[in-house]
Amino acid sequence: MAQKLLMPKATAVWLVDNTALSFDQIAELCKLHPLEVKAIADGESAQGIKGLDPISTGQLSRDEIARAENNPNHKLKLSEPKVRVPESKRKGPRYTPVSKRQDRPNAILWLVRNHPELKDAQISRLVGTTKSTIEQIRDRTHWNSANLTPMDPVTLGLCSQIDLDLEVEKSAKDRPLPSAEELDNARLASAAEMESLGDSVSSSQEDKGMSADEVFSRFASLKNDEEEDEDDR
Repeated sequence: MAQKLLMPKATAVWLVDNTALSFDQIAELCKLHPLEVKAIADGESAQGIKGLDPISTGQLSRDEIARAENNPNHKLKLSEPKVRVPESKRKGPRYTPVSKRQDRPNAILWLVRNHPELKDAQISRLVGTTKSTIEQIRDRTHWNSANLTPMDPVTLGLCSQIDLDLEVEKSAKDRPLPSAEELDNARLASAAEMESLGDSVSSSQEDKGMSADEVFSRFASLKNDEEEDEDDR
């Protein structure tokens, strides 16, 4: 792991005020542009930032600063840290506080029902459980299945909404594209199709509701009406 300077801009403010280092030397050490360092020196930038002494924090030695002041081409090097903190690498399921462990089965049930696309490994990362527990809840063989209630793991505080969204997004990328038949079935019907469908349904309902005698009597009444109209004429 490369060593990094703590609070680069605050360190640049201190170096500008307390040393004779060039703008380029300070800019290279603090990962800033030389013009930005010049703006700090002119009071146009970082006015509200308090300078941080890199000597007191153990990141630079007085001898190193003196060498750089005497040689404008000298590049400042950070001092070796006295204490090295190892990087934290989390392996296995997420740690869950004891007070919330009883809520994990409810959260697993919620994830299984609302996000069936999630894999067991993803659910394990979200709520900190084992694959065997997930399989038991999925198969309804868990010892407390009868009393489980689906509950959002974000609401329970077992994971963040960002973590959940990332896992769902990963599953969506792995999901195969829908076929042409599925896309056709998912297509919304047009207004004309819905109207024709409604007319056909209503006409079929009317036909089903009328008996044969009612149909013949309707034809007979229509014929009588036509004869009466002819007589009137």
